[in-house]
Amino acid sequence: MSATTATAPPVLRWAPAWVLLVVALWPLHGVAEVVLVLGALAGLLRLLALRFRGGTALLAMPAWALCSVLFSSYWLAEAASAVDAVDALRAVREVLIDLRYLPFLWLVAVAVANDVGRRRVFGGLALIVGVWTLDALIEAALGTSPLFWLIDHGKQAISGHGMCSAAQVAAADRLAGVLGPCNLKLGIVLASLSPFALEAAWQRLGRIGWVLAASAIGLVVLLAGSRASWLTYALVLLCSGWRALGWRRLLLLFAAGALALAIAGVVSPQVQGRMQRTAQLVSTAPSGVDMALSGRSRIWSAAVCMARAHPINGVGVRGFRDAFPACDPQPGVAAAWGAGVALHAHQIVLEVLSETGLIGLLLWLAGAALAWRAWRFADDQARARARPAMLALAVSVFPFNTHLAAYSTFWGSVLLLLAGLYAGSLWGRVDQR
Repeated sequence: MSATTATAPPVLRWAPAWVLLVVALWPLHGVAEVVLVLGALAGLLRLLALRFRGGTALLAMPAWALCSVLFSSYWLAEAASAVDAVDALRAVREVLIDLRYLPFLWLVAVAVANDVGRRRVFGGLALIVGVWTLDALIEAALGTSPLFWLIDHGKQAISGHGMCSAAQVAAADRLAGVLGPCNLKLGIVLASLSPFALEAAWQRLGRIGWVLAASAIGLVVLLAGSRASWLTYALVLLCSGWRALGWRRLLLLFAAGALALAIAGVVSPQVQGRMQRTAQLVSTAPSGVDMALSGRSRIWSAAVCMARAHPINGVGVRGFRDAFPACDPQPGVAAAWGAGVALHAHQIVLEVLSETGLIGLLLWLAGAALAWRAWRFADDQARARARPAMLALAVSVFPFNTHLAAYSTFWGSVLLLLAGLYAGSLWGRVDQR
């Protein structure tokens, strides 16, 4: 074996720690973004210095290709939408800024390209999920998240004010955990990352470990999450649980989960409110359905309007808020979500279609098809390596659900992180050591 393939360049040594640092810093999202950009630039400069020589010592060619294809599906869609965007300046700025995601994807894939790196990253993600889950359970019991308390008081000591305003704290309607009451995304974040924790629990502790981990994370997702995160986590349990428990035990687990949901609906006003809104879906009145969907039907009608008005390349990435007033089906009527216009479509297919048009939708579908093709052509060993990342990515973009904005800074980086983990763990390096 040549020296080039036997010894990976130094970029591989720090990539796993960098990936975990980016995720661990999500509660301080501005800092996490800086770390992401600096790491991506450092990796890109290292590759340029090497002139990409010995690239397969870092990543197999199919992994390089898959990362590049997934990035292209994401980025070319927004690039096309910027041509005649409603807010052209913002759209162009997003297109240029999002170029950072190409080296980011490469470096994330490099971090998990061999067994050592993959164990570190997947194990580290499982640990992060476990710590955040324990922290949220403490908040559920005592009323305060220890981790967010430390972050908030650290911010106060540095800047003189905390992470969240008093109004945001008062308006929080669910368990906030380490992300805090001004960033109520803990439920969906844990649901999307849960495959790594469940896989680690099963590998180390068997069925009992899987059930304990699934129950703890499930309780937090129930109390901290929206209904979208409940569905996301249910999909994770369905796909992960049949391997760990078999169908009979899994059905018993879902029955226990339904009982827990019923009990939570009695003891938790927030959960009760979400269940009552869900029950209104059977209403024949449009207002009842819209209330059940927290105003989503009104937003989705506006998204369809935008797609019809701009069918080729949409209104432009992050231009939904600017185009909303012209497409609002109920102008002047108080919205179910509160004051102000809708910021995004809250549904990934409608977001892509309304903001990037048919061009964007076709690019996303092409990326999904190639990701699935890569899975089909991989061998069983490769699929086993990539299964947690594949599941996390699949449930996060599951089309029959509501979603955070795919082109927002936070959730966009989450989706592309999962895409990089999938590509790198599936195809890895030539030597796979």
